[in-house]
Order: sequence, then structure tokens, then C-alpha cells
Amino acid sequence: MNNPSTMPPAPGRPDSRPLYKRKRVWFGGLSLFTLGALIASTGGSEPAAETKAAPTVTVTATATVTETPKASPAPTVIKTKTVKTPGPTVTVTEAAQAAGSSNSGNSDTGTCSIVSNSGNCYEAGQFCRSSDHGAVTTDAAGASIKCNYRSNAWRWTYA
Repeated sequence: MNNPSTMPPAPGRPDSRPLYKRKRVWFGGLSLFTLGALIASTGGSEPAAETKAAPTVTVTATATVTETPKASPAPTVIKTKTVKTPGPTVTVTEAAQAAGSSNSGNSDTGTCSIVSNSGNCYEAGQFCRSSDHGAVTTDAAGASIKCNYRSNAWRWTYA
């Protein structure tokens, strides 16, 4: 009997004010609007004042410039020249051996083209100086080593 598909939709929320109060609100709003329009069109309740011609005042201004603007200096042009530096300087250092001494296990003997700051020959695995990057030398045993970038650092490796 009461099929939900055939029933009309529920009405919106009814106005809780009585009908006579709704009419009063509309009438009050309309009367205020009309009163405001009348006041605006008459210019208010004040009588119009007589206007008299006011004397005119003339103001003259004279400007004089005593300082002349100075020109800003022109930009300076700098030319940069890239100069390639030569590779590392190779010096051959021969360690002197005392008579009768052996050079087994001693890293400061032998012929090395590049030596450390303390005068010893480099060995594979040691860190390189920044001035030795890419250089090739020999270790104390005579094996050729090169300064390469490996394992996040510059190290001497066998060439």
C-alpha cells in the first residue's frame, strides 16, 4: 500500500513564524527602503543653503635646480683567460744506501720519481696529494703506480 516509490517527496522545513508576522516583516522592509529613497532624492531634511561666489586664489610656484646629475660610471669589463697548467713535475730521487745494507721491506730506498713530504716512496693504496692527481711513478720495489680516483678518494694504484 505504501510504496516508497509512489510517495511524494517530503516537504521542506516549514516556516515557524505565523503568516501575519511574515507580512509585517516584508511591509517594514519595503517602507524603510522607500523612506531611504526619498531622503536620498531630496538631499536630506536640511534646506538648501545659498551659495556665494568665493574669491579665487592663485598660487604660483617656481622651482630651480642647482645640482646637475652626475653620470654613473660605466661597467668594468673583465676578460678571463683560462690557462692550462702543465702536469705534475716529475723529479727523480735516488736514496743513498750504506754499504752492506739490504733494502728488503724498506720503503724509503730505491728509485722513485715522486716521493712523499717525508721523502719516502709511495706504495699502492696510499692517498695522493692534490698536486699528484693523474701522475705516474714507481714504488720502492720498482712497480709502476698511478694516482687514480677510486673508492671516493685519490689513491695510488698499480698502473
